[in-house]
Amino acid sequence: MIKLRSKRFSRGNSKLGSGGGNSGGGAVKGRGGGGGEIKWELRPGGMLVQKRENGESEGEGLITVRASTVSQWHDITIQATSTFGELKMILSLVTSLEPREQRVLFKGKEREDCEYLHMVGVRDKDKVLLLEDPAIKERKLLGLGLASPNYRTISV
Repeated sequence: MIKLRSKRFSRGNSKLGSGGGNSGGGAVKGRGGGGGEIKWELRPGGMLVQKRENGESEGEGLITVRASTVSQWHDITIQATSTFGELKMILSLVTSLEPREQRVLFKGKEREDCEYLHMVGVRDKDKVLLLEDPAIKERKLLGLGLASPNYRTISV
């Protein structure tokens, strides 16, 4: 009986070289056949990943986010590594709402000010929903306001 070896699984055609693995952090042959060094990047969550070749990874560069209110929308250009709090600051310049009056929803969930856009999955040309906080809206309607109330002294 004759045993046939598949070229696909033979050690001679291994793309990693004769060692079979990469125990060091040196250069490794790429999939394209050319030899190149693998570049690594550390993501904000602490994960070490291989850097993408096209130069634009998910967490780099400027992205355009469409912030939609009930009656209008605004296209905001912001760094992908920014937080929702920073997005609220920019939106406060465009709208008349202060950052503490805003509620920003992405994918149906309200996002905290400390959450990063790229970590949540916001990409270029994604939409976020901007709502006014109902409690603050109610205070405005009742005339209580957000700032400390003006106290008047009445003397009799």
